[in-house]
Amino acid sequence: MSVAFQLGTAFADAMDAQDSLAYFRERFFIPTGRDGKEWIYLCGHSLGLQPKTVRDYIDQELHDWAALGVEGHFRAKNPWMPYHRLLSEQTATLVGAVAKEVVVMNSLTVNLHLMMISFYRPTVQRHKILVERGAFPSDQYAVKSQIRFNGFDPAQALIELTPREGETCIRDEDVQQMIERRGNEIALVLIGGVNYASGQVFDMKQITKLGHQNGCKVGFDLAHAAGNIPLRLHDWGPDFAAWCSYKYLNGGPGCIAGCFVHERHSQARDLPRFAGWWGHDQNTRFQMGPDFHPMPGSEGWQLSNPPIMALAPLRASMQIFSEAGMESLRAKSRLLTGYLEFLLQQSASPQFCMITPREENRRGAQLSIRIAKNGRAVCEALTAQGIIGDWREPDTFRVAPVPLYNSYRDVYRFVEHFVHALQ
Repeated sequence: MSVAFQLGTAFADAMDAQDSLAYFRERFFIPTGRDGKEWIYLCGHSLGLQPKTVRDYIDQELHDWAALGVEGHFRAKNPWMPYHRLLSEQTATLVGAVAKEVVVMNSLTVNLHLMMISFYRPTVQRHKILVERGAFPSDQYAVKSQIRFNGFDPAQALIELTPREGETCIRDEDVQQMIERRGNEIALVLIGGVNYASGQVFDMKQITKLGHQNGCKVGFDLAHAAGNIPLRLHDWGPDFAAWCSYKYLNGGPGCIAGCFVHERHSQARDLPRFAGWWGHDQNTRFQMGPDFHPMPGSEGWQLSNPPIMALAPLRASMQIFSEAGMESLRAKSRLLTGYLEFLLQQSASPQFCMITPREENRRGAQLSIRIAKNGRAVCEALTAQGIIGDWREPDTFRVAPVPLYNSYRDVYRFVEHFVHALQ
């Protein structure tokens, strides 16, 4: 859908009036200031807002725990033994997978470690890991620790994709050339599907194809992709992917994470892995035998029984995603972020520039704004006014209009306040 954006509040209000997804905003708590006015919250890339039904989902489990104790595992309204599977179909739909390929478990970095134990199998000839420079620090720490764990030196074994001089994002052709040129050295390609700092969306389909053609395993960190852009993990074919659920997925701070393992590995019971009893064959789990027999599919990588109170809030949000549909959300997201870009361009100034790709298919909801000087002070001044984005050192202000709960009026007001704060 192409729209000719216009200046002025009348345009923003008209767009909100015809927005078929606008009513989903009423399904979330919007934080307010001491004056009772709603904040302009453009920080869903960091922590999503709370769905209003979260308390109901949690209260149900608290009630069953109080009433049933341990019997809640079998007799709760939603028995806890298979509770994590209440999210399997919705999660699979969200990331473009089949149900047996996904599981909600652990936290993101834990899942990345579990995946690397299985899919980073270095040899003397092929032991390098390809990442993007500027990947989220936890990913960098995890990757380097895995390299050291396997007896190699990150200084030699880590290959970083880097933007060209004077550019802020990595070109697709540079990714291709790197994999083709050094693929015989690379054991694992591990890329953030959407870079946390720049907001760049990588061509995951092409990266997977190139990686596999050159004998590499391929995985993705989807922390900033899940719930932000449509994904087709099964069709694209990466070996694995992992994501957190507290950003665009609105599962709450520190919410349980998600993991994908492609179905071609579903019966690979001899694949090296760290094991725990919840990944053991459910038919014999309670025979308490000494030998581990993994469940087929992604569930075979589970370690411990899932935390019910962490799963319940995510169910509330995933229900909303199921109703809204990722394609519809993406269509609105393109417009909201395009409108944000348009308004910022109308206020162009040497004081700031946008470092996120201009092309719609190379970005999600987020725009990253580089501020020439006093950027943290600008961010803090906006926060004091209830205008919420987030600051990333040394010079980047990240904002993301989220289609589930942000409006065109939010975007208009943000730019108005942002330009004033710069002045």
